[in-house]
Amino acid sequence: MGVKVLAFATSPRRHGNSEDLLDFLLEGMESEGDVAIEKHALDEIEIRPCRGCNACEKLNRCIIEDDDLNWILEKIIDADVVVMASPVYCMGLCAQAKALVDRMQVLRSRKYVLRLPVVPPERHGKRLGVFLATAGQDWDYVFDALIPSVKCFFHVMDIKNKDISYLMINNVDHKGELRAHPTAPDEARELGRTVIREIKGRLAQEYTGEKE
Repeated sequence: MGVKVLAFATSPRRHGNSEDLLDFLLEGMESEGDVAIEKHALDEIEIRPCRGCNACEKLNRCIIEDDDLNWILEKIIDADVVVMASPVYCMGLCAQAKALVDRMQVLRSRKYVLRLPVVPPERHGKRLGVFLATAGQDWDYVFDALIPSVKCFFHVMDIKNKDISYLMINNVDHKGELRAHPTAPDEARELGRTVIREIKGRLAQEYTGEKE
C-alpha cells in the first residue's frame, strides 16, 4: 500500500524559498516510489481565522462552513505524512500558516474535550510530520518562536513530538536564494527519502501485524 503525503506550502509568495525547500523534500519522497503526494498552496485555498467561539467543543466540527477547512481536515487525518513549509515573518509563522494551525482547534476539542479519537488506535505511531522553514535573517534564534505552534499543530492530529522532523534554513531572503544554497536542496531531498523509508517501515509493521 502506498504512502499518502499531504503537504502545505503556506507562504503568500508562491515559489519562494520555503516552497522551494518543500519541493526539494517532495522530490526526495517521490524518488522512493509508491508515494502519493498531494500538495496545497494556502494562497489557492481559503482557511479563515479561528473565531475562538468554542462551538467545536459541543459540535465536534467547526461552524465556519464556507471555507476549505472541512475537506482539508479529512485529508490531514487520512495522511500518513503531513508536511508544512513556512517562511519566518516577524519571528513567527506567516499568517496563512498560523490560520491553519489555529483552525486545528476542532481537533483539540475532539481530543481533549469530547474525548473522541482523532485517528483510530491502530494508526497511533504510524504517522509522521515534517516542518520546513526559511528565514532571511542569519540569527541562530530566528526559528525559536515557531516551534511551539508547530508542535501544537502536529500534536492535536496525533503526531507526537518525537515523530516530527525539522529542516530550517536561514540567511535566504530574496526569491531564488534557497535554490542556490550550498546544502539545503540536498538536505531536503535526503530528509524526504529518510521520512518515506521510516513511514514505510512503520506501515509494514501495521500490515503484517507486528507491534512497535
